[in-house]
Amino acid sequence: MCGIFAYLNYLTPKSRQQVLDLLLQGLKRLEYRGYDSTGVAIDGASAGDDILLVRRIGKVKVLEDAIGELCRGEAFNQPVDIHIGIAHTRWATHGVPSEVNSHPQRSDVENSFVVVHNGIITNYKDVKTLLEKRGYVFESETDTEVIAKLVHHLWQTHPGYTFGELVEQAIQQLEGAFAIAFKSKHFPGECVASRRGSPLLVGIKAKTKLATDHVPILYAKAHRPHGQPFPVLQAGSDGSAEFQPLEHKEVEYFFASDASAVIEHTNRVIYLEDDDVAAVKRDGTLSIHRLNKCTDDPHIREIITLKMEIQQIMKGNYDYFMLKEIFEQPESVVNTMRGRVRFDTQTIVLGGIKEYIPEIKRCRRLMLIACGTSYHSAVATRQLLEELTELPVMVELASDFLDRNTPIFRDDVCFFISQSGETADTLMSLRYCKQRGALIVGVTNTVGSSICRESNCGVHINAGPEIGVASTKAYTSQFISLVMFALVMSEDRLSLQQRRQEIIAGLSQLDEHIRSVLKLNSQVQELAKELYQHKSLLIMGRGFNFATCLEGALKVKELTYMHSEGILAGELKHGPLALVDDEMPVLMIVTRDPVYTKCMNALQQVTSRKGRPILICEENDTETMSFSTRSLQIPRTVDCLQGILTVIPLQLLSYHIAVLRGCDVDCPRNLAKSVTVE
Repeated sequence: MCGIFAYLNYLTPKSRQQVLDLLLQGLKRLEYRGYDSTGVAIDGASAGDDILLVRRIGKVKVLEDAIGELCRGEAFNQPVDIHIGIAHTRWATHGVPSEVNSHPQRSDVENSFVVVHNGIITNYKDVKTLLEKRGYVFESETDTEVIAKLVHHLWQTHPGYTFGELVEQAIQQLEGAFAIAFKSKHFPGECVASRRGSPLLVGIKAKTKLATDHVPILYAKAHRPHGQPFPVLQAGSDGSAEFQPLEHKEVEYFFASDASAVIEHTNRVIYLEDDDVAAVKRDGTLSIHRLNKCTDDPHIREIITLKMEIQQIMKGNYDYFMLKEIFEQPESVVNTMRGRVRFDTQTIVLGGIKEYIPEIKRCRRLMLIACGTSYHSAVATRQLLEELTELPVMVELASDFLDRNTPIFRDDVCFFISQSGETADTLMSLRYCKQRGALIVGVTNTVGSSICRESNCGVHINAGPEIGVASTKAYTSQFISLVMFALVMSEDRLSLQQRRQEIIAGLSQLDEHIRSVLKLNSQVQELAKELYQHKSLLIMGRGFNFATCLEGALKVKELTYMHSEGILAGELKHGPLALVDDEMPVLMIVTRDPVYTKCMNALQQVTSRKGRPILICEENDTETMSFSTRSLQIPRTVDCLQGILTVIPLQLLSYHIAVLRGCDVDCPRNLAKSVTVE
């Protein structure tokens, strides 16, 4: 949810207009995360001016037009050696979408301190009450405003503090999740950022070669008593190392919620950890402080080189990112398997969990914990995992898992599946299980994400950047990642070798099979024309295709705002059959797998109630197709991989219905790509 983008140029001359252009471009790269209002803060056009805030409701284009009207004149085109600008896309949580509730939020009418914030401050009412007693008047309904005013209060109380020290003191008073970036007219040319439970990274672009690939972390010896000088900061675990900050003659810094916002400028980034405070000072140096020392903290923040390419986050010739990502699946599934599935030797190597396989084989049970689409990938592979590992497999929705305080044991192995690696419920579940001694396995698509960093081991799905809010290629790559894990676990089982060979053979043909399914696009489009005016859609299946029903129904709901329900065909006579008549659209997935006969029974029940089912079935299956005049035929593959092929027509169907209904395909209403609040 939301998006932060900040830019600081040190001895790299840029006009305010160029800074604004950079900020707007950064916000456009973050649009996919979901938002309802936008805003930027830069220095005023003349020396001594207050910080200029421009905030608008609606898309980035609305903000861009407003900036075009307000920020004109020669003063905005004069180069400035050092300048910090911050920008934000907001998704309303506290307070309705409005200009006064948009970010950046300010400390006072003079804009002394301005802040952009992702997340939720849970104790904001207590902080607000304290500040109101100190004479502060609040103008917005947001929880964010208390952060700016709290820092302003600390600045007035302790005028000798540095900008970084003010923020360090402020975050000690905050509870909840946040990623924040500050700008102040009292500390020109400086930027301070911090995070707790919400993603934030620092991009570094230097004309000279970096002197180091890591930044030491500074710890305070003790918390500062109120009104006392700040204690001496020491580097490292024992305070023996001296801190040497990054220092260059010319350097640019980018603070962002997501790597997609900085990749066109630099591929060198630092992912901040919880309670890190990153400060760029007036001399261009970057330092990272922590007040609370963690036993497993490495005492450095490594500068990572991103492998992402700018072309990967561009739409190319496609109208929407979602359509592009659906059609990227032949390549994305191959990338997920590349270097891992060795078709010549029929072996699988997952380097990220290789050392932990013996421990996993000795575990009590496997637990797959996720939300939304990632949860469906777990449902899709549960049956195969049970078959090949011969272990009990539990699949849990992360929010429900936490609500129940589920018992976890030291010999449990818990998989946490998340495209972004920042999903709040999933991340909180991970920490819950980790505290209880379970082995933590992360399955994510984002290197450097919180789940990636906090897991004991994991599998990176390598699906590439996914911009559309509705997940498509990440789902199929998560599916394959879990299939590969099942194959690794069964490598030494002689009784399962034939089954393994069938699955590996199916994986070798998967990209070609997906290309065949994508050729159905025009048929799916025609089908969408029949369905888009209906109010509801039922999707039925069972066995390996039940997860496809759930995922297909979710896609229809997300994108088209049409009611849709994924139904287990075995439950048809226990209630859902009452919905079936000649008006209700019913889509059924019937493939030649172990539950084919049972699916055919359900199909006959639907047709006998005057239902007119639309079928997804295998090519040339005339027996199944005889029950309907409308069908989408997919290639035949091994039963446990059918879910990858059957879900693609539903992804396309939801896309085309959304287009016909005039919906925003890439940014569905009320939804965000990365759900970083519970």
